[in-house]
Amino acid sequence: MPESGVPAARGRPRLGAGWRVLLFRSSGGLGLAIVLLAVLGAVFAPWLAGHDPIALVPADRLQGPTAEHWLGTDQYGRDTFARILYGGRISLAVAAAATLFALGVGGTMGVLAGYYRGWLDALLMRITDVLLSFPAILLAIALLAFFGGGFENLVLAIGIVYVGPFARVARAAVMTIREELFVEASRALGARGWRTVLLAVLPAAAGPIIVEVTLRLAYAILAEASLSFLGLGTQPPAPSWGQMVADGRRFLALAPWATVAPGLAIMVVVLGFNLLGDGLRDALDPRVKAR
Repeated sequence: MPESGVPAARGRPRLGAGWRVLLFRSSGGLGLAIVLLAVLGAVFAPWLAGHDPIALVPADRLQGPTAEHWLGTDQYGRDTFARILYGGRISLAVAAAATLFALGVGGTMGVLAGYYRGWLDALLMRITDVLLSFPAILLAIALLAFFGGGFENLVLAIGIVYVGPFARVARAAVMTIREELFVEASRALGARGWRTVLLAVLPAAAGPIIVEVTLRLAYAILAEASLSFLGLGTQPPAPSWGQMVADGRRFLALAPWATVAPGLAIMVVVLGFNLLGDGLRDALDPRVKAR
């Protein structure tokens, strides 16, 4: 028993146990490193690129990797490495904004449905079922056809697509927590409605939602790249990984780096977010920390 006379709570994870699981006992450490490198590359792109990503240099078109152009150039003489760094800014910004939108809308729907149940649960879950009944990419294409192009509409389209998964995850997490003894104790102490949700339910249900955020970030990057590949996402001359893959495929035999490099960027960053999500799942699982 501590000197204060208050018995220590059993099962409380030791300080830093979650971080040790994330960094050393799972693949999350590698995922975190990849995500941090991608974010740093996007943030410091003006200092790391060394070339203007949209400047046309016809004399340098379709050059292979050299000391001046590390990943070669495209059909317009633009530096591929610079365009990948600046394209990461757009892809990560779209993914982050769309995921935050989906978390805000879908997470709120799921929390309301899981906590209050009844007719509200039935109504919100039917809306979720409608969203989930469409293939994600087809729904995003239809929304962009309705809203039009542009950064904001791209974020809105991808965000709406992922409202359903967030609602389902949040509802399931809240439903497993709402009948726990500590929630009942919170109600007994006078907490009602949103006060109980904010102070007792959400902190306990945050683990699955946090993991879902990392996984949806990966899906959002893929969605942005797919839409840009189809010409519905980021518009020229702004660089986008999906657009770079689409432009470079016409010269795949002459300059494979123009397609392979942005394709590898998409693959590595998406892999990083998925590994980070797996690591966070293990780090937030008390059964893993206890071993």
